[in-house]
Amino acid sequence: MTWRQATREEIYAYYTEEFPRYLDDLPEFITATGPKQYAIAFRESHPVRKDEVPAKDFIRRDTWQTDPSGDRTTPEFNDFEDVVEFIRHPARNDPLGRSKFALADPEVLEKPDPRPDAVYYALDHWERPWVLLVDIDAKEIARNRADEMVSADGDDRDDDALLDAAGILDAAPEGHPYAFEDVDRAIEYGFEVRDIFEDDFDAEETMVVYSGQGVHVYLLDTDPAHRYDEQSREVLNDLLLETYDIPIDPVVTADRRRVARLPYSLHADVCSIVQPIESPAFDVRSAIPEVIDE
Repeated sequence: MTWRQATREEIYAYYTEEFPRYLDDLPEFITATGPKQYAIAFRESHPVRKDEVPAKDFIRRDTWQTDPSGDRTTPEFNDFEDVVEFIRHPARNDPLGRSKFALADPEVLEKPDPRPDAVYYALDHWERPWVLLVDIDAKEIARNRADEMVSADGDDRDDDALLDAAGILDAAPEGHPYAFEDVDRAIEYGFEVRDIFEDDFDAEETMVVYSGQGVHVYLLDTDPAHRYDEQSREVLNDLLLETYDIPIDPVVTADRRRVARLPYSLHADVCSIVQPIESPAFDVRSAIPEVIDE
């Protein structure tokens, strides 16, 4: 089973050949002007036009220009095809244009086209009161599992030593700080959280997204009677962690300014398509893109 970094060529082939097929399947709130930002992570830092500015391996770009009061003035992307072109060729299509702080001109560089290791969008949204997301990561599950297996007698080894002692680093996918069973458990937890949203919160619109190394669980109801402000999100964190004993990332849930992996983007570190899933029986092998040569 392929569990490796995608090559630059495979990343470009994915966003050119496969990603366009999924555009009609994107969640309705993923538009050119809805999320307040799109963001891209690079494997290697890419220079910026201004000499004194450090090269960047992660960039955020606003979807709107704003006036001094923060009101929207001019969209940076006319339509989602502009976002796609930004993903394919970030330096050529940087919304900052020829600003000194834009990515360096690709025509003058030895490595002109930085490829995205990951593509993100901002949970903070211009047209919705919230996008509520719970992050469940296989790494956290593996860490807890190792702790239970190894350090029940008070062992104070660090994380890597614990994972090694528990045999997790040697289990497939070898060398990663989790095993495939931890990814599968993260998916199971994701559907448990979805059921909590639907049963306890009367949520009507939910979504579970395979993130490549875990899941994101969305609650998307926009009823203003529910206030998912920072305090409400912290209460939700406590509920999931303490009442239901589900290992989540409480920072992501509480902070609406975070970014999340774009559905149907490529998690290039593990050659997996980030995607909505319908069942805890989801087979992660089905997420490998066609362009990946195993």
